Amino acid sequence: QLQLVESGGGLVQPGGSLRLSCAASGKTLDYYAIGWFRQAPGKEREGVSCISSMSGNTDYADSVKGRFTISRDNAKNTVYLQMNSLRPEDTAIYYCAAEIAALSWRSLDADEYDYWGQGTQVTVSS
Repeated sequence: QLQLVESGGGLVQPGGSLRLSCAASGKTLDYYAIGWFRQAPGKEREGVSCISSMSGNTDYADSVKGRFTISRDNAKNTVYLQMNSLRPEDTAIYYCAAEIAALSWRSLDADEYDYWGQGTQVTVSS
């Protein structure tokens, strides 16, 4: 059974940076597409970024384009989300999710993913 654990969240000032990690155990991530999602209080879960399994194709929500970068290190069985130029509206619980998928498939739709981590809190505030 694939298990995912997020880490790297915390409190950061506006304009600051954080790098989130999504570490997998139980299965190799080589054949899984990974998505990063976030949910702020009172709001629906939102797709932030995603990356395909082998081809490394990526997508980003418009709200984070140019500020966030998703990457994966299959040797470490880990996917990262580098977040720069953080804004107060980025405050949320961030989740990673995985779905076994063909080479270039990825999605920002949370309903497409079967495996989820427990989330990590990101707070952007002065």
